[in-house]
Amino acid sequence: MFFLKNNYTFLFIVLLLPMLCYSNNYVSRVSYYTTTDGMGTPSGACGYGDYGKDVNNGDVCTASKRLYKNGAACGACYQVRCKDKELCSEEGAKVVVTDNGEGHGTDFILSQRAYAKLAKQPNKAQHLFAKGVVEVEYRRVSCKYGGGNLMVKVQEHSKYPNYLAVVVMNQGGATDILGVEVFEEETKEWLSMRRAYGAVFDLSNPPSGELKVRFLTSAGAETKWVESDKAVIPAQWKAGITIETDIQLS
Repeated sequence: MFFLKNNYTFLFIVLLLPMLCYSNNYVSRVSYYTTTDGMGTPSGACGYGDYGKDVNNGDVCTASKRLYKNGAACGACYQVRCKDKELCSEEGAKVVVTDNGEGHGTDFILSQRAYAKLAKQPNKAQHLFAKGVVEVEYRRVSCKYGGGNLMVKVQEHSKYPNYLAVVVMNQGGATDILGVEVFEEETKEWLSMRRAYGAVFDLSNPPSGELKVRFLTSAGAETKWVESDKAVIPAQWKAGITIETDIQLS
């Protein structure tokens, strides 16, 4: 009897897990957009370029103005599942915010690839696509990039040495990037970069030499600066280069 009782307890816990995972959820609606390969778009409002197309294997989304938060939500991860028990899986899809956009009553517009993953089975996906818009539950979840560190890309519009724009990518955890500053060695002061748009921060007439960078992060109720002891941006920086920092957010 003891063996059977514990087996039933284990089964109950397994069946309950999906409900517990979505206990702190929100209700909304989602739609989808199409691309030639079903993945993301390199022209998203976050400014990620090709990274915004391929990150998370193309399971990406736009966020409504309410969730986008003027770009602070770029790179945020959400677990989304639709509510039609006949068509929808319990797990749903994990998506990364790479763009800003909304439809009528929607908080997310998913890539075609991500939207298909809402279905319980591949052959159910066509029914979800036929609906066009579905009711969902969603929650913020931690982003994980296989141990990858925070990355900074010198954006293509940068012009050495007079104009520096960077894109912040690969932030882990349930973390928002609220601000970026570079250190000026001559004055021993931190200089704020402007959020140009999305995940892009810029600064005219940046300091010369190697640049230390720090990031103002927000996770839940905690807001703090994080930085590396090492210089992040090389002295002879060039537009298009990507630098992996030694900072890991979790």
